[in-house]
Amino acid sequence: MKPLSECRLYTFVDTAYLRGRSPQSVTRSLCDGGSDLIQLRSKDSPLDQIGQPPGAILPITARAGVYLAINDHPQHAAQTGAPLCHLGQEDFFDAGCRHTSQLRTWDPQLRVGLSTHAPAQAERAIAAGADYIAVGPVYATGTKPSAKPVSLDYVKWAAANVKIPWFAIGGINLENLDAVLAAGARRIGVVSAILNATDIAEACQNFKNRLLSARF
Repeated sequence: MKPLSECRLYTFVDTAYLRGRSPQSVTRSLCDGGSDLIQLRSKDSPLDQIGQPPGAILPITARAGVYLAINDHPQHAAQTGAPLCHLGQEDFFDAGCRHTSQLRTWDPQLRVGLSTHAPAQAERAIAAGADYIAVGPVYATGTKPSAKPVSLDYVKWAAANVKIPWFAIGGINLENLDAVLAAGARRIGVVSAILNATDIAEACQNFKNRLLSARF
C-alpha cells in the first residue's frame, strides 16, 4: 500500500447509506473508483449485527491496495487485521486515552486516525500520536447533523500548521470541492456525495480525477 501521505481520497462504507446494497459491493465500487482509504462506519447498528463485514471486505481492499479503517472499534480492527481504526474525540480522549499506543496492545501495527474540529483538538491529536487526522465538518452534513461546520478557516489553518496527513471532510461535493482545495486541502473524505450516487465507482472517480488534476 502507498504511504498515507500519498493517499488523496478517503471514502466510506456507511451502513446508513447502503440502500439495500451489500457492504462488499459498495467496497468493490469504491476501490474501482480510485479510493485510497475506505472507512467502515456503522452508527446505526453494532458491527456484530451486520454480518461481520470487516472480515468480508478486508480481502477486497487488500487486493486493491486500499487501506481499510474501522470506525469506533479498535479492538475489532485488530482482530480482523484491518490496518486502521478511526475514532472521534469523545471515543478517544473522553474514554481515557492519552496516546494511540494504548490502542496498539491488540495489534502493534494498528494505525490510528482521529477526528478534529478545531486547532486545539488537532494539536492534541498530533501530540497523542495520531497517524492522520480528519478536519471538519467543513460544511453542514447529514452524516453528523448536530455538528457545527468548522468552515474553510480551519482548513486554512490545517494547511499552514499540520504536518501529518490530514483529510478535509464534511459536506464536500463536486460543487464546493474547488473552494476546499483552494483553502489548502490536498486530501478529502467524502460520504454522501458518493454513496448517494447511482454509480458509486463513477462518482468516486470524478472526485479522484478532480483531486489529481487540481493545480496548486
